[in-house]
Amino acid sequence: MYVVVDIAGQQFKVEQGQEVFVNRLEGEEGEKVKFEKVLLVDDNGAVKVGTPLVEGAAIDAQIVSHLRGDKVVVFKKKRRKGYQKSNGFRQDLSKVLIEKITV
Repeated sequence: MYVVVDIAGQQFKVEQGQEVFVNRLEGEEGEKVKFEKVLLVDDNGAVKVGTPLVEGAAIDAQIVSHLRGDKVVVFKKKRRKGYQKSNGFRQDLSKVLIEKITV
């Protein structure tokens, strides 16, 4: 069984027991969260597609940890002008454990 859920503006395909990295969520480590924006449910071939959401479907999860993603280097250059600029960026992430899927 898997579901497609909207978490913090992004869509994820998740299953029970899976750990997912999402954009930083409000809340402390170990805190329980509930996601109710379920877009699709696949229960062993029986697919329910929401219009836009599946009624009564929810996901119970736990915030495992807050961390930062890998560094992304942004490099800009204009040839023959002597212009070079380097900048780095690290995304704030939350690691979420999917505990229970309710349909």
